[in-house]
Amino acid sequence: MFRRREPVPFAFLAEADRFRSNVAPPPRERASAGQIAGRWLLGLTIVAGLVGSLVLGMPALSTDTATQNQQSQASQGR
Repeated sequence: MFRRREPVPFAFLAEADRFRSNVAPPPRERASAGQIAGRWLLGLTIVAGLVGSLVLGMPALSTDTATQNQQSQASQGR
């Protein structure tokens, strides 16, 4: 009725999570001052572009009450 599970032929795969290497990766190279300045400049450019598009787009998103009054008077036949 119950079968025994077959042994895994690659038992070392089951133990892979316990394996720790004694070889350390090489240390990361530090970014130069020019690279850091370039990253800041790129970030500031992106933020300035987003803020600028928001500032320029706000008038288009706002509703103008004077235009609505003109339209409603024209539709009444005045």
